[in-house]
Order: sequence, then C-alpha cells, then structure tokens
Amino acid sequence: MKKTLLATISALALSACAVGPNYVAPVPTPKAVGGFAGAANSAVAATAPDDLWWKLYNDPVLDRLVGDALAANTDIRVAVARLDAARASLKGARNDRLPQTALSAQPGYGRLPALQSGTGGARETEQIALGLDVSYELDLAGRVRRNIEAARGDVSAAAADADAVRVAIVAQTILAYVDAAGAAERLAVAKRVVDLLDTSVRLTGKRFDAGRAEKLDVIRIQTLRDQRAALVPEIAGERQSALFRLATLTGHTPQELPVDAGLRADPPRLDQPIPVGDGQTLLARRPDVRAAERRLAAATARIGVATADLYPRITLGGSVGSTGTSFSDIFGGGPFRWLVGSLINWSFPNTSAARARIAGAEANSRGALASFDGTVLQALEETETALSTYAREIDRRQALVAARDGAERAAKIARARQREGTIDFLAVLDTERTFADADADLASADVRIADAQVDLFRSLGGGWGAPVVAKAAGWERAGR
Repeated sequence: MKKTLLATISALALSACAVGPNYVAPVPTPKAVGGFAGAANSAVAATAPDDLWWKLYNDPVLDRLVGDALAANTDIRVAVARLDAARASLKGARNDRLPQTALSAQPGYGRLPALQSGTGGARETEQIALGLDVSYELDLAGRVRRNIEAARGDVSAAAADADAVRVAIVAQTILAYVDAAGAAERLAVAKRVVDLLDTSVRLTGKRFDAGRAEKLDVIRIQTLRDQRAALVPEIAGERQSALFRLATLTGHTPQELPVDAGLRADPPRLDQPIPVGDGQTLLARRPDVRAAERRLAAATARIGVATADLYPRITLGGSVGSTGTSFSDIFGGGPFRWLVGSLINWSFPNTSAARARIAGAEANSRGALASFDGTVLQALEETETALSTYAREIDRRQALVAARDGAERAAKIARARQREGTIDFLAVLDTERTFADADADLASADVRIADAQVDLFRSLGGGWGAPVVAKAAGWERAGR
C-alpha cells in the first residue's frame, strides 16, 4: 500500500497533469457553416452582419432609445448581476491555488485541576491563545485547475447569456417602436378612410334629398362609415400600449418616456439589403450558441474535478501559536508552539462514491453536448425561417400595393359614376369597402415587414464578444 501510494504521488508530481478529458470544441458540420438557403434574394446580402444593426435604420430617436434600453433595462441588469456572481465564483476558485491562512484568538477564564495548578498556585485564571494556521493543497491531480477551468466556462456562459438578453431587449425595444409608429400609420389611414366615407355619406344624402337615392342607401353608407370610425380608438389604444411597453423596456415610467419617441408616423424602413453573412458568422455571433459551447466546456472540466477524487489529496500545513495569561505574557517569550506537517486524504479502496460522481459528470457533459447540437440546429432554423418570412412579406406587400392602387382607382370611378347617376349604390358601397380594406392591409403590411426585419436581425444574434469566443472555440474559417 505504501509503495502504491508513493508511486502514485511521484507519477502525479512528475507529470503535473490534470486528470480528466481535455476539452476540444465541437466543430459544426460543413453545411451548418455554409450559406443560407433563404439568402438568394435581393433583399439580403451575404456580407457580414453589422454589430449595431439598428443603426441601419438611420433613426437618431431609435438609436437613443436602444441606448437607454441597454443602459437601464431591468432584465439586462439581472443578467449582469448573474455574470458578476459567476465572476465572483471564478475568483473563489482561483483563490484555491494560493495558501490558505487563518488567524485565531481565544480568550477565556477557567478553573484548573489541583494537580495542574501546582502548590499554592491559582486554580482560577485567565488565558489567551493566539494562533496562525497555514495550509496549501498540492494540486497534483489537477482538481483545482479543472475547477478553475469549469468556473471560467461558467463566466463565459453567463456573459453570453447577458448578450442574449441584450439581443432580445434591443429587438423588443425596436419592435415596440415599430408597433407605435405602425399604429400611427394605421391610425392615419383609418382617419383618412373615415374622411372619404364622410364624403360618400354627404353625397348619398344629397342624392336622397334630390330623390335619386333611397333611404337604405344612406343607412348603408353611414353604417360602413361608423364601422371604420370604430377602428380609430382601437388603433389609438394599440399605439399607446406600444409606447407604454417602450417606456418599460428603456427603463422609464410611462410618464417619463421622451415625447419624440411617439412622433414617428410610419415604421422605419431600410434603404439597403440586410447583411446576413453565412452559417459561420451566425454560429459565432449567436449568444445562445456561445453559451451552450461554454457550458459544454465547463461540464467537461467538471469530469476532471470528479476524477481527481480517485487520487490522494495532499495538503501541506503549519501552525504557530502561543498561550498565556495576558498579551504581555504571549508576546514576551511565554509559551510558544509550532507544528509543520502534511495531510493526505484518499478515498481508497472504496471508490464507489467518487466513480458515481464521475459517471454523473460524464452524463452532464453528454447532455451539454446534446444541448449544444440542438442550439446550433435551432439557430439555423430560426434564421432560415426569418429569411423566408421576410422574403414572403416583401412579396405580399408588393401585391397589396397593386391591390390598393387598383381599389383606389375603382373607388374614384365609382364615385364619379354615382354623381352621374350611371351606377347603383351597392356597387359604390362595395368599391368603398374594398378600398378601405386594401388601404388598411397595406398599412399593416408595412408593420409586418418591419417586424420581419427585426426578427431576422434578432435571429442573426448580436456582435457582443463574438470574435473572441469564436476564436477560442476554433470556429474561425482559417482554424477549421
């Protein structure tokens, strides 16, 4: 047994290795890092995405609101606090590499047995004991090093989680801004339709007064006008809700939201194709992918932490101290003690508990790998879906523009023929209703396109820390 112990300690000391598997970052398949299937249209470009993508809208108000959200949003503050906690844990893990020290002081008052007090000596006396203990673990199996490695992975994962929250908050802020501006556009369209129907109501009333229309015609056009007018307060309420949501996202109360945040009367538009890059840049930028990869690294390191329990844990230690009846007695050459030695802990030969922990750590590592693979697939799915949705929304809007223009021409012709008395009222009413629907659909399409753009930008991830992590993970194009 003694020879086995000495051989094990000598081997570990000479190799100074860290037990457990060394982490190797998973390499995505070639198809995962290639071009996107949905990028073959003029609305997007294969160039690398912009980190501060919202600046492509060239809207100073939006830029300021995003800055407010990044600085004051409560969800981001929570994520940053979690990152700080992970950093504190890493600092604690690093501290294990240093000698551990402890000071002790123990004042007391007690009664000694007669045999210990001596003849004529006081049996009741005060005592003060001071001591300094120092210990240092010889990290022969790499337990401390693997624990630091795991803590580093936790910090990187927490940083990526914070980036993911930032991406989500920026996207939600812009969506709230888009919804408010889009509601303002829809509100203007609804009011314009009501104004047009008011004109139709007056014309129909005059025709009724002249005996050229029936009372039913007046009632029908008035009913259509009232139906469209009922949409005005509904849309106004949606606009207010979007502004309230925008205030919360930017860390303001509804009363504190800047006035210019609600002045835009139409959704922001892009005057250039959206740069989307490829799968390579996507996986490097997506915070959830980076977080999953770093958690896999931490889980792998914890296999080494568990494996180290199979080997002896050697701690060198020493202590010095003194005991006396007063401080002057202690520091004046009174009773002094010291001790130097070592402590060896080894769970042997019963290693079942340690091996169970190793099996658990290995299972956690397999789960982290599966989670990473799933996150990669989800990132690709979300991006391809966002690209497809954006392309379809553009096609849809083009069709709605043509439909709206045709409906407007038909409504103008119908009104002219109504004035001439060459068309019946039902035809006029039908063209008015069709034009109102087409105008409202086009306004809604503008909002849907802006929403699709934001969703595409969100799926592409943010630029925070991506190049550094991509290099560390071995995902750079030159490193594969």
